[in-house]
Amino acid sequence: GVVKTVESPHYDPLRLVGQPMTLSRTPSVIDRRPPEAGEQTDEILGEYGYDADEIAVLRRQGIV
Repeated sequence: GVVKTVESPHYDPLRLVGQPMTLSRTPSVIDRRPPEAGEQTDEILGEYGYDADEIAVLRRQGIV
């Protein structure tokens, strides 16, 4: 029961290693896939105060 499966656009299904132990009051749940590399870049930069135009400039310059 250590291997867990989740939906993924690239793997059907994506198999992940779950927690090696089960806690009775706080069981772990894997209900979604991890993000792809760079998938959340815009969101994270936005949280640091960058607006969409600034992020676009960073992309054009090859910084992100």
